[in-house]
Amino acid sequence: MLAEQAEDIPLDVVFEDDTIAVINKPVGLVVHPGSGNWSGTLLNALLFHSPVFRELPRAGIVHRLDKDTSGLLVVAKTLEAQTDLVRQLQARSVKRHYYALVHGEPSPSGVVNAPIGRHPVQRTKMAVVPGGREAVTHYRVVERFARASLVECQLETGRTHQIRVHMAHIGHPLVGDTTYGKARSADPRLDAFPRQALHAWQLGLIHPRSGEAGRWSVPLAADIDSLLAILRESPKP
Repeated sequence: MLAEQAEDIPLDVVFEDDTIAVINKPVGLVVHPGSGNWSGTLLNALLFHSPVFRELPRAGIVHRLDKDTSGLLVVAKTLEAQTDLVRQLQARSVKRHYYALVHGEPSPSGVVNAPIGRHPVQRTKMAVVPGGREAVTHYRVVERFARASLVECQLETGRTHQIRVHMAHIGHPLVGDTTYGKARSADPRLDAFPRQALHAWQLGLIHPRSGEAGRWSVPLAADIDSLLAILRESPKP
C-alpha cells in the first residue's frame, strides 16, 4: 500500500482500459514524488483517478518525463501489465518519439550513441561520460528556422535527460533548457521560452493483455506551437 495521498489533479487521459492508461502530461507536473515535490504529482493524481493504482508499486508508473517536458507516457493498471511494460522498455520495443526545438542547424539526420552517467562534478546533472550507461538517440530535422531547428527524436534507450544531454553534446542544446543549454542566444524569442522545448508526441507499445500493437499521438504543446508560429514569421536561413 502506498503512503502517498490521492489528490484531485485533472488528467488528460488519451486512452484507458482495465489494463493501461496513456496520459498526456502537462508542463510543470512532476511524475513521482521526490525531493521538493512531495505532493501535486502524477502519482497523487493517479491515486485519485482510480483505486487500482493504490495496489501497485509506484502507482503503476513505469517510465517518466521531466517536470518541464510535456507529452505522452503510459501507466499500468495491473501488476501483470506493469511487469510486461517494464520488460518492453528493457527490450527497447516501446517506441517513444519526441519533438525538440534546438539551437542552430544540426545535420538533416543522425544517431547520437554516447554513454550517459552522472556529471562528475555537478551531481544534479547528467553528462556524456566514459563508463556511463549506453544511450542511443535517433534524430531528424523536421523544420529549420533562422537560428533554431525543430527535430524529431526517437529514443532507443531511456536514460535520464537523454535527449537534452545528447543534443547538447552534439552542439545543439534544446531551446529553453537552462540546465544543459544556452543562457543567451542571438534570438531573444528563443531566450524567453520558459522551459526546455521538448514534447513526447507519439508512443507505441504492445498492449500487455491483447498482444496487439497500439500507437497514440498528441499535438504539440500549445507553448511550443506558439513559438514555432512566431519563428515562421522570420526568414529561414
